[in-house]
Amino acid sequence: MAEITFNDFLNVDIRTGKIVDAQPYPEARKPAIKLWVDFGEALGVKKSSAQITKHYTPEGLIGKQVIAVVNFPPRQIGKFMSEVLVLGLPDSDGEVVLLGPDKDVPIGGRMF
Repeated sequence: MAEITFNDFLNVDIRTGKIVDAQPYPEARKPAIKLWVDFGEALGVKKSSAQITKHYTPEGLIGKQVIAVVNFPPRQIGKFMSEVLVLGLPDSDGEVVLLGPDKDVPIGGRMF
């Protein structure tokens, strides 16, 4: 993997948000959940589509704090416009486990 500079890292805007709504996305090619994530006053609520159905249900996600890249350009996922990339790691079966702070932090906080 290529090394990056610290300035490269600073160009990636990674922030904490709170999921305020989550809905099934049955039209997606792979099972997914549509998310609405609140990043606070500066960024507001942004949408994301996430293939996280193995470990999460829409109702169980409401109020969960997550980490997301917020400065990618919007991407059309089927009929849904995804505005941020919610981050996760693969479990032992390759299924996504969401990343989030281990303590409550203010929404919109930038990772450093």
